[in-house]
Amino acid sequence: MDIKEILNQTDRFAANAGCRITEVDETRAVAEMTVTAEHLNGGKVCQGGALFTLADLAIAALMNYGGQLTFGISNSIMYVSSAREGDLLRAEAVMVAAHHKIPAVEVRVTNQEGRLICHVTGMGYRKAQTIDMK
Repeated sequence: MDIKEILNQTDRFAANAGCRITEVDETRAVAEMTVTAEHLNGGKVCQGGALFTLADLAIAALMNYGGQLTFGISNSIMYVSSAREGDLLRAEAVMVAAHHKIPAVEVRVTNQEGRLICHVTGMGYRKAQTIDMK
């Protein structure tokens, strides 16, 4: 199995939120989610936590691509515009610094029209442990 299959099967929180990794390699990862009624907040737009979960899944795929277990240690999110029910969201993570211990990633979450919804930065910590790829 590859990291895409592993995380799509084992990250239950993201899966239950409707998030799925669609692409991943050593320099970028993409996760997607369609906004449903269950993602909406009191203002009837996509809840920030749902957007963060989507971005976080893309970050996890990219940071763990090489098979070395990496956990997030710092993230920042900037909301730019609202996502609405029915929007297909795409989180594209790109590696900013592929440091052997503390990698850094940027994520752009856009809708089906390419409109920026939010921007996320993340840093991780690589453990000595590897991910079981079976």
